Amino acid sequence: MTKKLDSVNWPNTHADFASLLPEVSGNEINGLNETEVRKALPFFWHPHDQHEFGELATEVVNIQRRSPEITEHYSREAPRGPKIIKKAANCLEKTSDDWTKIIKHFALNNEADDIRITNMSPLYVYEGYKIDEPRIIVIGVTMDHDELDKIPASLTNPASAVEVARQYNRAARVCRELTNFILSKGFEAKAWAGPFASNLNMMPAAIDSGMGTLGKHGSLIHGEFGSSFRLSAVTTDMPLICDEPRDIGAEDFCANCQICVKVCPPGAIFEEKQMVRGVKKWFVDFDKCIPTFGEALGCAACIAKCPWSTPGRAPKLTQKMLNRRRNKPTN
Repeated sequence: MTKKLDSVNWPNTHADFASLLPEVSGNEINGLNETEVRKALPFFWHPHDQHEFGELATEVVNIQRRSPEITEHYSREAPRGPKIIKKAANCLEKTSDDWTKIIKHFALNNEADDIRITNMSPLYVYEGYKIDEPRIIVIGVTMDHDELDKIPASLTNPASAVEVARQYNRAARVCRELTNFILSKGFEAKAWAGPFASNLNMMPAAIDSGMGTLGKHGSLIHGEFGSSFRLSAVTTDMPLICDEPRDIGAEDFCANCQICVKVCPPGAIFEEKQMVRGVKKWFVDFDKCIPTFGEALGCAACIAKCPWSTPGRAPKLTQKMLNRRRNKPTN
């Protein structure tokens, strides 16, 4: 049984931290209420000189660096995988079906918990950036929910933030190992791993690949892992067979669930879908979220308390929601 958040002392935003919020709204940068489809702009986790939240993002990083446990996992010595090799001179020829089976087997035997494939879309690339490879391999790694649930993280109790960092490193190892494997076969490949952002906007690619469904809390919901997982990716020109988006019933569930709305310390989660860059979807108020996110070393209340994240519950919820939809009478 998870503890109730109303009994937990969440940090108050320091005045000097709040003073770093720029005049421009993060929601505006993210495209809230925009009716035209467009690419996402570089934002919080991009290089800090590329957006107006640079000073605030720097302070968030500095807060985490005050914890030796967290710093260890984000240091240069952190286990984030091998150096990237040079591409082999000649391509090894196999069918798309064979390569798909081979790379999925490789990833799942090198720390990945799920792997999905989709074709590149311009909307997967942040404005001002470029990706040449035509396909994306999306990698998912699960988190230890017991560790994630030790919220709020603090400098004296950083367990949940450490778990997030640990799994970002594991996701990085998987994508770098897979990148080298693909390069060794003579194909182009580039590794993309968090927590910092770069060219690739992983969220829409992950949804289209079938890795997950966008939840009310603004994070992905996986049909087996819930929201207790992290992503990395590899872009490549290797011939591969794409996966399809998966309907796990989370849309129906989120429409009637209020748990993440109620447990969010700053009340940042919208109860209804919003129009964002021309698409109506679940959205989190960035301006409300980020101060608590920064002070609580990543917060994670919404994904830790999401019913889908309880170990073993996501497959049961998927079956329940899809059965309910199938049995719903039609007018």
